[in-house]
Amino acid sequence: MFKRLLLFLALNFGALAIGGFFTGSGVPSEWYQELNKAPWTPPGWVFGFAWTLIMICFSIFLAMLWPKLNNKSHLIKLFAFQWLLNVSWNPVFFHFHWVLLGLIVISTLTTLIAYFFLFYRPYFKKGVLLLLPYLIWLMVATSLNGFILFNN
Repeated sequence: MFKRLLLFLALNFGALAIGGFFTGSGVPSEWYQELNKAPWTPPGWVFGFAWTLIMICFSIFLAMLWPKLNNKSHLIKLFAFQWLLNVSWNPVFFHFHWVLLGLIVISTLTTLIAYFFLFYRPYFKKGVLLLLPYLIWLMVATSLNGFILFNN
């Protein structure tokens, strides 16, 4: 279990690091600062705290789910798709300023994490609760992205 947890922590925090690299000066950039943002946009420190908690919970979920599955290929495919979506949102939104595509990416990621929750619930009933921080945060983030799209 410990080795699996370390692997998933490395993969998940690696995704955050790559995404952060592509964010670059995105948050303090003139482009982002001048956007009309949602009134419910949390302060900057909340993002780092939220993503840290999310990736810890998601890694624990994956490490604990792994031995419960006979067919792991479905989980690997879903995880890889989730990883790509998670990494791609930052460059799409902050680097290229493609707000509509960013909304599509984050909406797809939100739907995928909801699918994780529903699909793996029979395998890991209480364990799917570890996905709630991810799912709730993505709903908030999707609303923030949508607000920016429709109000700028």
